[in-house]
Amino acid sequence: MDGEHSALSGVERERARLPPIHNSSPPAVLGRGTKQPFPSLGSFISLLSQRREAGGRGFSDSFTGSLTNPAGLKHVRELPPISSDIRHKQRLSIDTLPLEVKAPFPCDPIIPLRSKTTKEFQGDMEHAIQSGDWREIREFYLTTFNSFIEINAAFKREANGLFNTTEDSGVNAKFVSTVYDALLSTPQDIQKSVLKGIINSLLREWKGPRTKNDLRAYFILIQNPQYSSSSIYVIFAHLLRQIAALSEADHHFLVHWLKRLSARRFRQLVERLLQFISTRLFPAETDELPPSAKCSWWVPSATKVLSLFNAANSVSCPPIMPFTDFYNITLEHIDFMEDYRTWQNYGNSNRFSFCQFPFILPIVVKKAIIQKDSEQQMISQARLSLVSKVSRRQRVDMNLLFLNIKVRRAQLLSDSLDELTRKRCDLKKKLRVTFVGEAGLDMGGLTKEWFLLLVRQIFHTDYGMFTYMKDSHCHWFSSWKSDNYSEFQMVGTLMGLAVYNSIALDIHFPLYCYRKLLTPPTVPCDQNVLVGMATATLDDLQQVMPDLAHGLSELLSYQGNVEEDFHLTFQVFQEEMGVVKSYNLKAGGDKIPVTKQNRKEYVQLYIDFLLNKSIYTQFAAFYHGFHSVCASDALMVLVWQQWSNGQHHS
Repeated sequence: MDGEHSALSGVERERARLPPIHNSSPPAVLGRGTKQPFPSLGSFISLLSQRREAGGRGFSDSFTGSLTNPAGLKHVRELPPISSDIRHKQRLSIDTLPLEVKAPFPCDPIIPLRSKTTKEFQGDMEHAIQSGDWREIREFYLTTFNSFIEINAAFKREANGLFNTTEDSGVNAKFVSTVYDALLSTPQDIQKSVLKGIINSLLREWKGPRTKNDLRAYFILIQNPQYSSSSIYVIFAHLLRQIAALSEADHHFLVHWLKRLSARRFRQLVERLLQFISTRLFPAETDELPPSAKCSWWVPSATKVLSLFNAANSVSCPPIMPFTDFYNITLEHIDFMEDYRTWQNYGNSNRFSFCQFPFILPIVVKKAIIQKDSEQQMISQARLSLVSKVSRRQRVDMNLLFLNIKVRRAQLLSDSLDELTRKRCDLKKKLRVTFVGEAGLDMGGLTKEWFLLLVRQIFHTDYGMFTYMKDSHCHWFSSWKSDNYSEFQMVGTLMGLAVYNSIALDIHFPLYCYRKLLTPPTVPCDQNVLVGMATATLDDLQQVMPDLAHGLSELLSYQGNVEEDFHLTFQVFQEEMGVVKSYNLKAGGDKIPVTKQNRKEYVQLYIDFLLNKSIYTQFAAFYHGFHSVCASDALMVLVWQQWSNGQHHS
């Protein structure tokens, strides 16, 4: 502990020796992406690194790498890295610290009261710009960003209010935006003071366990526009590292706070993270950033934080931005198959892989992974068949390398069903189709024709397996065809073969269908586990039955007497083969009236009935047929929106 005390008090001494920020500094503006020299900050980082190298056991695992600092100094001394377990070690021993060290940072510190309002700050800015006197603004920024406590003091609506909810961060979002929007218009020395304060805050790892006020500080700090410049990336990286290392419960709070940002701010932060990842992977200049070997944690930390934004986007209804805007096209230029193999070998362990975060992978990469994975499986299956024949001293037939489908045009559906059933063990071999009585070698054309004819027959309205929804221009499962298990399984197998053999089908399913197919993404070992039961919303119903979705939406917003005006119960009716059948949405549903108080439950149960329960048998067969071909890790790399787009709604 003496070493830790020495390091901590040493930091205070070095802070006292920092060169002062002169009020006479010219009002230069640090623009986005510029590299203005910050000699004072460089000196500051160097002093801190020297002191921590001298006695810093309390700061093990530090600001790693030869820091490229805002001063443009390429070889500043290294700061010790910040470790993920330091918090735990020091929490156990904090009571043994001298009183003068631990007194300023109790477990639940009292936040000082600050009364600066948005209007007052804007007035101060106008006065500074007109008069050239930046003292008031300088003092505000210098104080505000010097610690997590001061950040909360400035931006919390109620300094010592709890606000321990996911729905309300307790942060004055308008004031945060105003302060940050003004920051890049202030003189250089003010911007430098903000960066110094952020470094001070991030170095206080010995403070103890994280509180919701710490989360608010991270939430506020990540919005800083200065991180757009690569010269600030060292500081940005350490902020991202600390956010990525937070607990799952803390991440849950951050996700819900992030989704309440304005769409403009949210998009800016996502783009900034994507640019950070791209620049780290492919720097414009070789000496622009520290060596990759010394900061291999940069990209994993940024990707994990980006996943919080993706989660926030996913739980927002409607999404804040299109999911395709999370793609990072620079990943098309990495060795993504090596990344995929890493993921196959190590899964979701501590070994980072982009495949752990499929939302960031562009569709080109995903399709290539699936295609390569399919080719590898085809080769593997062919090799197994050959080895089996050779080991039994049997004659080797080259047909063993293929899934050979022989069908008669007049009996296309029944022959295809028989062939796929008999040759279930060969589904992962390369597909080759032959029409009986017709000469010709399948070089791909016959296979495509077979798919086309089958799809045309299966999805014809007269056949009855699927219903074409005219309003949404998509196909959906017929609820009354529940006894055709083998045929629905064949359609699923057919879709799986199309994906496996890289063939696009002209099948128009709603996006929700693809989410059902990936719920879960791999077939569960326990046969009692339900499959395809993805959580359904009113937006999902809108994709299939827009008129009904509109009616249910009006029911939810109706201001009159729901029970008397609608006369609904928790019972619904469906027409099947000209016969109207009734179904209770819950036990005794025909006797439970729908009221203003329970209408949300009614709508949710109705949606779940239409999209899940009423077609469960059909979809379960479809699901198992699909996964009999496409059961591989590569499928898990997909997200349902990208898959449907990539397969042209196949």
